[in-house]
Amino acid sequence: MAKYTEDAKALLEYVGGTDNIQAVTHCVTRMRFVLFDEKKADVERIEEIPSVKGTFTQSGQFQVIIGNDVQLFYNDFIEISGIEGVSKEALKSEAKTNQTTLQKIIGNLGEIFAPIIPALICGGLILGFRNVIDSIQMFDHGTKTLVQISQFWSGVDSFLWLIGEAVFHFLPVTIVWSITKKMGTNQGLGIILGITLVSPQLLNAYAVASTPAAKIPVWDFGFTTVQMIGYQGQVIPAILAGFVLVYLEKFWRKVSPSAISMIVVPFFSIVPAVLIAHTVVGPIGWTLGNFISDVVWAGLTSPFRWLFAGVFGFVYAPLVITGLHHMTNAIDTQLTATFGGTLLWPMIALSNIAQGSSVLAMCVLQKNNKKAKEVNIPSCISCYLGVTEPALFGVNLKYTFPFFCGMIGSACAAIFSVSTGTMAASIGVGGIPGILSIIPKYMFNFAIAMLIAIIIPFTLTYILGKKKLNEVDFNGKVKPVINGKVKPVNEVFHSPLKGKVIPLNEVEDKVFSQGLMGEGFAVELTDGEVKAPFTGEVVMTYPTKHAYGLLSDDGIEILIHLGMDTVELNGEGFECLVEKGQRVKQGETIAKVNLDYVKEHGKSLVSPVVFTSHQHIELKDVKETDNNQEIIEIK
Repeated sequence: MAKYTEDAKALLEYVGGTDNIQAVTHCVTRMRFVLFDEKKADVERIEEIPSVKGTFTQSGQFQVIIGNDVQLFYNDFIEISGIEGVSKEALKSEAKTNQTTLQKIIGNLGEIFAPIIPALICGGLILGFRNVIDSIQMFDHGTKTLVQISQFWSGVDSFLWLIGEAVFHFLPVTIVWSITKKMGTNQGLGIILGITLVSPQLLNAYAVASTPAAKIPVWDFGFTTVQMIGYQGQVIPAILAGFVLVYLEKFWRKVSPSAISMIVVPFFSIVPAVLIAHTVVGPIGWTLGNFISDVVWAGLTSPFRWLFAGVFGFVYAPLVITGLHHMTNAIDTQLTATFGGTLLWPMIALSNIAQGSSVLAMCVLQKNNKKAKEVNIPSCISCYLGVTEPALFGVNLKYTFPFFCGMIGSACAAIFSVSTGTMAASIGVGGIPGILSIIPKYMFNFAIAMLIAIIIPFTLTYILGKKKLNEVDFNGKVKPVINGKVKPVNEVFHSPLKGKVIPLNEVEDKVFSQGLMGEGFAVELTDGEVKAPFTGEVVMTYPTKHAYGLLSDDGIEILIHLGMDTVELNGEGFECLVEKGQRVKQGETIAKVNLDYVKEHGKSLVSPVVFTSHQHIELKDVKETDNNQEIIEIK
């Protein structure tokens, strides 16, 4: 048996079976599903699977966090389910059927920037490092920089700008390339178009403001002139130009005969695209980009900047959940191009740190919970390094209060950051290493903001956690203690039903008899009372009242299925006395069955009790059982 066979079986069942899976793939840490009906996914039971670290839904995908072994898990899942996996692109395509128009737009924007972000982070770190060596006067009694006293570091500073210029000045090239890649058109043409936006023949965008209008070079067509202005560092003009090229190419591919398409498509795509870029969408995008950056900058520098910052810091984590945070990449980049830095990005880094600090508090609170530690510790580390999803979906949203504590801490840190004018040179690593992307004179302020983002969420989460978490949350699934001694589970499990005992493999229903859901036993009912076999929690009740899921405090999960095909009775003849999430004590009546009604409607009273947590059991040699009798041993 493969390593994750049992967990894969459980996941398949809890997502609603093969009939509910539209498509499935995986990424570095997560299983990614597109489900026909997400409501059929039993999130609580999925998250109880040993290898599952958490779940969340994003961009039309139901995602299950597995961790580093996701490839092995995926292989076992595919083998068990018989479903053929799909590529990530195919999955995204399927997922879009579950998205709104706004979600599709934001998702596309995120996919455009995704390949570029590593370059932007690298460029931000380079700019930050250059600022340290060429802007901070640390030598000769605070009068000279490292570059001024060392030829070596002067050379390093100059060399690094080669990379920094490529990242930021030539950003339109990568944007247009990414758009053509995303839209499935010719990437070579995309690169060419991008280069025409930043060509050395053009007046550099960064020099436009200081150049008199009369000295701006132009193309003179006789009847009109077009200014030869570059779009270095500009985001929106590049996006608009990229989509012009994409739709021109798609149009010409559609109408051109295949025999001449090799000539017609590229020529009639790139030439008009470049012309439109410099005469229409470029100026429009420039104006729009400046407007957006001016509005955001005005909010961040106004007398009410503390309010703007507080709101943004508070809502950024929820934006990550919805995927709307992808918009900030374009805004940050535009701010950097317009103002030489961004006040927005430091708040993003602080939000990540705040959510990570909430997880850190959970690490302390749950230090005795082995399963929780497996999720908490890596989630905390990744969050501090800028990857927030495991922390958000695997920990903070699961318990809710750490998430809000992180939001409060983020808001407080953001207010301090913006109030002190803390500015980043560019996008960087969105966590503690983000300090390297901060303009040197603001690094001390950012360090204080980081302390705020650590202390406040940690303290709030710790205090609330002491009040809100129960013993199981603190210590994990523990065996019940009786008279100061741990009581083995086989000594405390009582039959929940009264009647004739039947081995599970003799039950007519093959799902039960073949052990597909786990081992167990069955009882042909002679009494209508159903009692809790142990002290624990009700994890599932069916609307038809014929089946119940219970979880013991030591991690034993069972399914009690009352009768055969009784789902067809639509709840008639059954009385449910509990609800999902309710705590029950051993021997407490959880349901009642009208035996006469069930028999009158031709349904069997044989009722399976299945250990869905997949323990091995041995049935004792008993013919009849009461609903308070020990009839099995759990190995």
